[in-house]
Amino acid sequence: MAHHLPHHMFKTRKEIVFVVLAGIFITNAVVAELIGGKLIQIGPFVMSIGILPWPVVFLTTDLINEYFGEKGVKKLSFITACLIAYAFLILFMAIVIPAAKGISPVNDEQFLAVFGQSMWIIVGSLIAFMASQLIDVWIFWFFKRRTGERKIWLRTTGSTVVSQLFDSFIVLGIAFWLPGKINFDTFLSSALIGYTFKLTIAILLTPLIYVGHHLIKKYLDEEKSAEKKEDTIE
Repeated sequence: MAHHLPHHMFKTRKEIVFVVLAGIFITNAVVAELIGGKLIQIGPFVMSIGILPWPVVFLTTDLINEYFGEKGVKKLSFITACLIAYAFLILFMAIVIPAAKGISPVNDEQFLAVFGQSMWIIVGSLIAFMASQLIDVWIFWFFKRRTGERKIWLRTTGSTVVSQLFDSFIVLGIAFWLPGKINFDTFLSSALIGYTFKLTIAILLTPLIYVGHHLIKKYLDEEKSAEKKEDTIE
C-alpha cells in the first residue's frame, strides 16, 4: 500500500501550483526576516536589506489570492508567521550554544551581530507581517468582488498600497520607536521612505503579476482540456 502513496500526493495541477507558490512565499518571508539587520543606502535613503525579498511575497500573495481565495492566503499567512517564529527560536538556540573556540570560522560575537536581532524587532515584524497580510487579503477581495476577473492591476496594487503602509509603520514603530531607539521624526521619515520604496517596486512588478497569471492559467487549462478529452473518449 505504501508504495502507491507518492502517486497520489499531488492529484491535480492546482495542488502543485499551491505548493510551489507557498514554498516561494514562505522562503522569501523567512529570508527577509533573517537578513533584516543589515542596512543599505540607496541615494540619500537608508533602509533594511530585508526589503529585497518582500516584493516576491506581495507577488505570490496576489497569485495565491487569485487562485486559492481568502482562506488560502490567511491559512498560509498564519503558517508562515509560525515558521518565522520557529526560525527565530532555532536562531536563539544557535546563539546560546557556544562556538568551538579556535575551530569555528564564525565566532560567537560575529554570529550574534548578524542573527541576534532584538526581541522588539522580532515581535514588530511578526505583528506587522500578520496585520499587513490580513489587510491585503481584505482589500484584494473588496476590489475583486466589484471588478470580477477584470482589472487585476487594481486589486493587486490597491491591496499592496494600503497593506504596506500599515506594515512599514507597525514594524518600525514596535522595533525602534517604542523602545526609544529613534525619535518620532526619524520614525516617520524612515517608515515613509521604506513604504515609498516597497510601493515603487510593487507597481513595477505589476507586469509580472500578469505573466504569473498567464502561466498558471495556461498550466491549469492544459489539465482541464486533457480531462475533457478523457471524458469525451469515455
